Amino acid sequence: MSDKDTAKTADYGTCAKCPFKNPDRVCDNPDGKAPPFCSTLKYREIIEKARDIYVNDPQIRRFACEAALQEGSCYRLSDFNPEKNMPLKCRIQETIEFCQRMGYKRIGLAFCMGLSSEAATLGKILDSHGFEVVSAACKVGGIDKRTLNIPQENWVTPWRPHESLCNPIAQAMILNEEKTEFNLLFGLCVGHDTLFIKYSEAPVTVVAVKDRLLGNNPMAALYSGYYAFLKK
Repeated sequence: MSDKDTAKTADYGTCAKCPFKNPDRVCDNPDGKAPPFCSTLKYREIIEKARDIYVNDPQIRRFACEAALQEGSCYRLSDFNPEKNMPLKCRIQETIEFCQRMGYKRIGLAFCMGLSSEAATLGKILDSHGFEVVSAACKVGGIDKRTLNIPQENWVTPWRPHESLCNPIAQAMILNEEKTEFNLLFGLCVGHDTLFIKYSEAPVTVVAVKDRLLGNNPMAALYSGYYAFLKK
């Protein structure tokens, strides 16, 4: 059975398999088209509950409005085509502007030690915009991997006598203790980022993700010949 056939018979929404593109699909156009597995049609009650939260929760309403305004500020109309947009800002600039929109002053930076140099540069940029930056490295605390009975042969550096466990829970707790208003994830590993998000009390955004092979650009695997290798 093909992916297309599977999607048609699925009893759950599968937006990633939608055959229609914007602005022809119903989620971007009320008069648009929709496949049988369309989430917009299938989950009407959930979508209405979400709409009520956006409208009726003052904090969520403000956050969502500022995020939408930030999104709109990142484009301008093309000089060559009035129906096309030109992107204007990188993610770091967007992050700074969003924090300013929200009035955040105290920013948390949870970073991978493999990106220590880049984290230092980002910290300087944030400092220059007047933010108070509290940062925590992934190996904070130096907890030995033997604490979790991880065999030495499975360490990243098995030739060394000690290897510290990545400690995203402590990273989150440190930033919680310091009452950060908004936390930036910067290059944490798969799974470690999940634990950080789980334990962070402040809202979180991702500035950079870990991709050891592709220069921290996981999207490259979807655009290059590497896609064929990943797909069975």
